[in-house]
Amino acid sequence: MSVEARSPWGASYRLIAAEKWKAKSAAMGKDVTRAFVEYARPEPGMKVLDLASGTGEPAISIASQVGADGHVTAMDLSPELLEIAESRARERGLTNFSVQHADAHHLPFADQSFDLITCRFGVMFFTDADQALRECHRVLKPHSRACFVAAGPFDQPYWSSTMAIVHRHVGGPVLAPGGPDPFRFSGPGSLSAALRGAGFADIEERTETLPWTWPGPVEEVWEYAQAMSTHFQPLLNRIPPEKRDQITRDVHAAIRKYVDGDSVKFGAVLVLASGTAR
Repeated sequence: MSVEARSPWGASYRLIAAEKWKAKSAAMGKDVTRAFVEYARPEPGMKVLDLASGTGEPAISIASQVGADGHVTAMDLSPELLEIAESRARERGLTNFSVQHADAHHLPFADQSFDLITCRFGVMFFTDADQALRECHRVLKPHSRACFVAAGPFDQPYWSSTMAIVHRHVGGPVLAPGGPDPFRFSGPGSLSAALRGAGFADIEERTETLPWTWPGPVEEVWEYAQAMSTHFQPLLNRIPPEKRDQITRDVHAAIRKYVDGDSVKFGAVLVLASGTAR
């Protein structure tokens, strides 16, 4: 994964949550995965590196497109999450898929090893974005692309109906000062500037709103958000016991505005960006 080894991603509660919610989490992210894979344009025979793969997407979807002559390496800092990814790939009968436990800041690959690099929701957490992106540039073949999707602003339905409600009740910083920032590249042009600084050319960036649908009830959304939103843990830890029930009621009411049948349809504002190695 793209964050440092001190990340709580490997913590037991996160792994339990990742396993519990893997099917519904994948369903919620499927439209983003599909749009990102289309944006990345993998082709048969490509050798692809997917950074911050977690439990396997978009690496698995890409592996199904590059074919038997291609190969996808799914990389993450959490070996436990990569075990889930590897298991999911086996279930799909993919033989062109492998995992690599490594840090994006120090890629364990030779220069010009890959035809494509992808990274879904990882670039925001690079501790040293310039170093990690320069590493991406180094291991790409000339004229090959690195493609990223990053979170849009905090002020959008999913966060406004969950963590923004908590913040309204408890105050203080939304995120720990100096800590990881999921919204680091939400500002227009900020990810493009980082790619340009790392030596990429032919840079593209666009903001899109894509479906972000939870296939279940309101209560599950809030349970999932608390379990998986690591970077908001300091905010959640500030909830006093006497306010917990009220916050839960308020969050459920906010989420309920997006209920459509048996699902909760938020929509997600995202940043898609790419650059080409020189």
